[in-house]
Amino acid sequence: MTELDEWEIMHIPDKPPRDSADQQPTVDVIASFIHPKVANTLVRRLNQIAQLENLRHVKRVHKKFIQGGTIQLSVILCLASETGNPLDSIPCDVQELMNSYQLCPFITKVCKYAASSKEEWEEQCKHWPTSFHPPTYNIGGITGFGEEDSQSVVGFMKYAIQLAKSDHNTVVNAAVIVDPSVKQVITTACDQTFSWYTPVNKTTLETNCFKKSEASVSQSQSAGVLSSETLHSSSLPLYTGVCCLYPWRWAEQESDTSSCSLHPLRHAAIVAIESSAARDIHLFPSFGKIDDTHSEIDSTHSSSTGSPAKRQKTQSTKVYDEAHMDTNGNASISLSGRPYLCTGFDIYLAWEPCIMCAMALVHQRIRRIFFAFPNPNAGAFGTVHRLQGERSLNHHYAVFRVLVPEEALSRDEAAAA
Repeated sequence: MTELDEWEIMHIPDKPPRDSADQQPTVDVIASFIHPKVANTLVRRLNQIAQLENLRHVKRVHKKFIQGGTIQLSVILCLASETGNPLDSIPCDVQELMNSYQLCPFITKVCKYAASSKEEWEEQCKHWPTSFHPPTYNIGGITGFGEEDSQSVVGFMKYAIQLAKSDHNTVVNAAVIVDPSVKQVITTACDQTFSWYTPVNKTTLETNCFKKSEASVSQSQSAGVLSSETLHSSSLPLYTGVCCLYPWRWAEQESDTSSCSLHPLRHAAIVAIESSAARDIHLFPSFGKIDDTHSEIDSTHSSSTGSPAKRQKTQSTKVYDEAHMDTNGNASISLSGRPYLCTGFDIYLAWEPCIMCAMALVHQRIRRIFFAFPNPNAGAFGTVHRLQGERSLNHHYAVFRVLVPEEALSRDEAAAA
């Protein structure tokens, strides 16, 4: 068994998986056996007088082969009342239809929610047929990782765990943003809600963030692991608690304001996003005024169309086109275009992020999220909440948990897990 075999990359689905249809929430409906010759007429009429608004994933007709190869059809007439005798509360229009075709109603159960996986859908159909619509996005890794990709994921996760150990033998959260297309680190960060350093102005902060991320990229290997010398030289003595685990613990600390800086929002993921933005500003210094001009044009355009999606697409296209030219009008040699936020990037976190960090990663258009340890207090990806399954969001990413073998953890890391 190789070292890679001891690690496991587990996809966290949008909804909690269920082993069988019996474990899924169900709702009672009133159905009836019908003759195949009248099926089309009945279904058309029922769709007019008794629509199944909240059960669009449930098929109206159940086709079953019985002994001798005979086809038996059942149709859902309407929802069953939750109070009293359901058969006594059938709508008048449905009752008239039943009388016309001499139907004998019975009560059955159908699954209340649509299936979130093909396996779950197959179990539902054993109960009553439903429709299954797989996700329209195509994100690598959901159906499994190849050996090369697995090695890359494990390497970057090792790096994130290594960063999570501070200089004082305590554990914080760490974030590593990666460009998977070239397997390079874009930037790294750790929790900074309680940092023992003197605050600097915005320009100095952006420069330092970029230099730190640039050093990470230049010294990282293909697997994304930095040397221990680089790690210790770039580390700052940080707050001893994991921010996403204890979002309010920063407020409980007494500090000497002359030697430290307090900020409740500087979780590892947020700091990494800031550092990534500083990197873009450094690599594309001429885009500040260009973006301002585009934003005014896009704002005017969006007011007439009312489409945020169009505004985003227009701006990102212009940025890409302009990025081929430097300030003197010459073609850029080293860079093909400025990225739109963190589109297409992956992020590796030692701990499952909180809701605030998870939403920040939505806005940054992160492609995939990997974390090692669950967050029992405020986890956003399955432990407490499941943000990746929120359909109202305008961007969705794939979430994976990397199960770390105990042998790979030091004494401090094992205690923190």
